[in-house]
Amino acid sequence: MIRIAHKLPNKILLSLCSQVNALPDCNMEPAQINQVHNVLTAFLLFSLANLGLSFPFEPQGGNRQWHMTSDVKQVAGKSYDYIIVGGGTCGCPLAATLSEKFSVLLIERGGSPYGNPLVIDRRYYGFPFIKTDKYMSVAQSFTSQDGVGNMRGRVLGGSSAINGGFYSRASEDFVCKAGWDKKLVREAYEWVESKVVFPPLFLSPWQSVAEFSLLEAGLLPYNGFSLEHVKGTKISGSVFDGFGKRHTSADLLNAGNPENLTVLLNATVKSIIFHHNSYMNKTRAKGIRFIQSNGTLDETHEAYIKKVQNSSTRGDVILAAGALGSPQLLLLSGIGPKEQLRKFNIPVVHDMKGVGQGMQDNPCIAVLVDSKPQNRLPDPPQIAGITDNFKIIVEASILPLSYNSSRVNVAAKIAMPTSKGMLELNSTDPRLNPSVRFNYLANDNDMDECIKMTKLLDRIARSKSIAYFLGESRQEKLTSTDVDLRNFCKKNVRTIYHYHGGCTVGSVVDEHYKVHGIKGLRILDGSTLTESPGTNPMATLLMLGRYQGLKILTERKEASDSNVKEHKK
Repeated sequence: MIRIAHKLPNKILLSLCSQVNALPDCNMEPAQINQVHNVLTAFLLFSLANLGLSFPFEPQGGNRQWHMTSDVKQVAGKSYDYIIVGGGTCGCPLAATLSEKFSVLLIERGGSPYGNPLVIDRRYYGFPFIKTDKYMSVAQSFTSQDGVGNMRGRVLGGSSAINGGFYSRASEDFVCKAGWDKKLVREAYEWVESKVVFPPLFLSPWQSVAEFSLLEAGLLPYNGFSLEHVKGTKISGSVFDGFGKRHTSADLLNAGNPENLTVLLNATVKSIIFHHNSYMNKTRAKGIRFIQSNGTLDETHEAYIKKVQNSSTRGDVILAAGALGSPQLLLLSGIGPKEQLRKFNIPVVHDMKGVGQGMQDNPCIAVLVDSKPQNRLPDPPQIAGITDNFKIIVEASILPLSYNSSRVNVAAKIAMPTSKGMLELNSTDPRLNPSVRFNYLANDNDMDECIKMTKLLDRIARSKSIAYFLGESRQEKLTSTDVDLRNFCKKNVRTIYHYHGGCTVGSVVDEHYKVHGIKGLRILDGSTLTESPGTNPMATLLMLGRYQGLKILTERKEASDSNVKEHKK
């Protein structure tokens, strides 16, 4: 089944491109916006119908065959080839890939996304952020030491189950700097895209207006639909399908081997179990300790890594718990700065200064373009504007304030901030948030970018397209002088939920994502990133789970073949 536009036959692509390229210049009247997109929509639907193609319309999770349970006793005491902690954006594709050859336990602290309209239905985008609780809500709120409110995913699918669904690949420069295999990266992206990524059949009225307001502000060229990280204005892919249903990373588990895959929900990992070989002076991860997420800390269960008979190779514990969860779990397990561990009476397994360091969040400024809340449907972003040598990225959305009111906003982020912060423990309870400071705009370069970004947002907010959409003009400027803008940035900086760091490559893990100094322990999630890739990080984290899964399978096969050769000698 063909699901994304870049896999349509060339003739259709060329025809669509000709329609896009035929768009008038930025002086087009706003009233023409919907007319243009209606033509494109009708053309695409006609083309799909004539090819006998359609979008999937099966109930999500309806074809699930892998074992999913919230009963910790079904898992306690058992052994697996791989244990993955965190069923989020990266953890699910990783689990699906490894299950092709090996037994996998995927343990997720939250519940199932299936059947939950707040997750699945596009109309309820942003609703999980409105009401959160301490242990069980699908989004867990936290406030950084900077005083900025933020969110973490706490559901199978992770942040891919609660975000705006915007799908955009990393830049080629990012892939090169990471040292990844370009061919395998593309294959991994395409594997993800064939299952959970969709082109928008049409743009919503607000997204159409946002598109033209970006063009009015000079964010050129116009790239039409593209999954690539390119300069200018573009329409990107989404994990929302043509029927407004979200497809999270959890859907990728359907591509795994159901006989090898166990998913444990509503279970929180307390710590990693280690074995120290004093003779060889090696420490190895051999399992995990976990609790029921809404249970007590005292009722602890364990699961273990299987040791394969007649083989020196074995699997790993892999942390995919996110940029807050993975460094927090390392610290709770005794890996991190020894001074911090001793504050909480945690035995030191490995003194590692880099754990919790290098925390970054992309500073964001959001401008509300309507004069007061309205009862508009929430609207996730479909358009991105990329400018200032890829340093500033603009998106627009309608976010709910409550269950019956919302605000229209245009937001921009600094794509490559310089300022860095750190993460520390607040408690030994793994269900509670650690303490994190991002140090927004602490570096002068970041402040200079924020001033540029705010001026750009002001131009966009005052565009004719937005004035036409709202039926009102924005008369006043946000601020007048750079001094005022600096104060404005300090006062109004917020998150765009793309935070990362804490277990970065080089500092905590090597290029194979193995934790320095510990055998059988890897980390694969946003905590390993030194910058946020592409327009949004979701696409690259989905890809990374598949990519590294394939790498691990290859590595394991080569080790097994080597053992066979040694045995024959």
